[in-house]
Amino acid sequence: MRLRMLSGFLIVLVLGFSPSLGQSASLSNRIRTNRLSAKSVTTTSWIVRNSQEPRKKSRKRKPDVIYYPTPPETVAEMLRLGNIKEGDVLYDLGSGDGRIPIAAARQFGIRAVGIEIDPKLITEAESNARAAGVAELVRFRNEDMFRIDVSEANIVTLYLSEKLNVLLRAKLLRELRPGSRIISHDFRMGDWKPEQTVRVPWGKLYRTVYLWTVPARSITR
Repeated sequence: MRLRMLSGFLIVLVLGFSPSLGQSASLSNRIRTNRLSAKSVTTTSWIVRNSQEPRKKSRKRKPDVIYYPTPPETVAEMLRLGNIKEGDVLYDLGSGDGRIPIAAARQFGIRAVGIEIDPKLITEAESNARAAGVAELVRFRNEDMFRIDVSEANIVTLYLSEKLNVLLRAKLLRELRPGSRIISHDFRMGDWKPEQTVRVPWGKLYRTVYLWTVPARSITR
């Protein structure tokens, strides 16, 4: 009898302090709502924060060599060695202030493209082309010379370094058509022997210009 009374008392005690089914559901809903609200606030804050942060622009790598302009006499000799004909297209890799493409367009009336990784030099070259009256023939592209397609060129001019010339050699032989001319100021192309080597007077010294012609591709059977 005492056990039954004690059990009943405990049941009443527990029920008295336990929330009703309706109260339990209400509490659960409030917790879920609070969680959803917190998640919504966090998501909104992330969207706002990311929309306000400026997007980083992709940057090209630094120039491979320090720019130094080719003397006018050397430019003239490079173009002479190129044996330029009507309809030719010249690409200057590392075009700097644009003097070689501009000279080619002015003297021979051909299309010329300058590839330059430094955007400041691109701006200067475009201004020089307008001043020379050849902006419709010359185009300057702010790109990496190792990533561009040079297959439309008949003539490629270089003033880089022997190391860069060697790195470019396989690309040039692969993309240029047989008979295309490659002309380098001051730097050879590894063990590829140039067809012509010309020294251009420069003060008490001289500059050297090298010429190669892309050979016919061998057919493997």
